[in-house]
Amino acid sequence: MYKVLEEGCERYRLMLYNIRYGSGTGWRFHVPVPFGGYLRKSGSTFTPIAELIKSYSPDLVGLVEVDGGSIRTGRENQAWLVAKELGHHYVFRNKYDPFGFTSAMPLMSKMGNAVLSRHDIVAKRYHYFTKGVKRLVIEVELENLVFLLVHLSLHRKHRQEQLAEMVPLIRSLDKPVIVGGDFNAFKGPAELRDFLSAARLVSANTGNIRTFPSRKPRWELDYIFHSRQIAVNNVHMPRVRLSDHLPLVCDFTINN
Repeated sequence: MYKVLEEGCERYRLMLYNIRYGSGTGWRFHVPVPFGGYLRKSGSTFTPIAELIKSYSPDLVGLVEVDGGSIRTGRENQAWLVAKELGHHYVFRNKYDPFGFTSAMPLMSKMGNAVLSRHDIVAKRYHYFTKGVKRLVIEVELENLVFLLVHLSLHRKHRQEQLAEMVPLIRSLDKPVIVGGDFNAFKGPAELRDFLSAARLVSANTGNIRTFPSRKPRWELDYIFHSRQIAVNNVHMPRVRLSDHLPLVCDFTINN
């Protein structure tokens, strides 16, 4: 839909979504046992998620909590399934320590994050935090943009250490930058203020739209941050209950 050249500017649409592995939400997620939804087949819930993403015609998609091909999906990678529908390139990676115990566990070894792009991926890099259970940072470089996707720790101290580790990475990049993901910032935007200042980023979600839980959002956990070469034209939150998080759709312009 996007990447329209207009007076020296390039326009893009980004969709950010924690899809909870397509495992659903609501009371049915906890039947027959608490969190039992994580063990069920995900097809019936994942299909409308893929349809929703396609309906927004995004240029760039950041997906958090993606199943990379476990028994829940019939061994099919959810990122690949969405990318195939969109005609996008994609990058998927397990989000845990690649040398940790999770690499040998049937479900956890397939639990990751993914980036999908309509445009060619110039380079992809994977960085790992030194602290926390969820450690992955996916770096995807496009022709005129670098996108970093994260899913930060639930533990506040580890989360702050992870944020501090991201700063030199972001400062080293020589293209406009977008950082998106589930930041698990239950203490609110104030928890991220020092990080944004040090990384020289600003939030796209100036209205502080709350994204979690999807039934009745109380916390702003999902964020899109960007460098100042990027101008945000619109941020929209589709009110859908296909996951425990709500998605964010961000239209932005890169000034050449």
